[in-house]
Amino acid sequence: MQIDIVRLKNNIIEDIEVDEYYSFDESYLSETDLLKLDNVHITGYLTKDNQDNMIADLKIEGIMVLPCSLTLNPVDYPFVIEISDILEKLYEDVDKKQPNFEKTIDILPIIWENILMEIPMKVTSSNLKDMKISGDGWKLLQEEEEVIHPEFEKLKDLL
Repeated sequence: MQIDIVRLKNNIIEDIEVDEYYSFDESYLSETDLLKLDNVHITGYLTKDNQDNMIADLKIEGIMVLPCSLTLNPVDYPFVIEISDILEKLYEDVDKKQPNFEKTIDILPIIWENILMEIPMKVTSSNLKDMKISGDGWKLLQEEEEVIHPEFEKLKDLL
């Protein structure tokens, strides 16, 4: 997502408005848990401060499709991310080589890294009412449940 910054650097304009939709392809999704990430809406502004630092004020909205932790069925997970910082610092945070801020910049690495940080560790589908959670010799454990071995249970009586 290349943005022309020549007029901003030369103080011809005060800010550059960003209003784009972006769909991430398989090359991005292949190393993540994401199944699909389409129509991500990026809005905001690029400005310059008194010290000629490029400032990014961006809002990223979309719906990421993730596999359900229990059934592996696709689950829509809406997200909203707000970014407001100096571009040089944002590039350092994503471990990218700082680009030459002369003519154009690519803000896609910053957007992608912030989306990756928003991926939840666990997502469950809302239609799990009919799902079998126990059977012959097995039971689905919930995070809240604390299973104590019977032999260790006897130690409680000693205290």
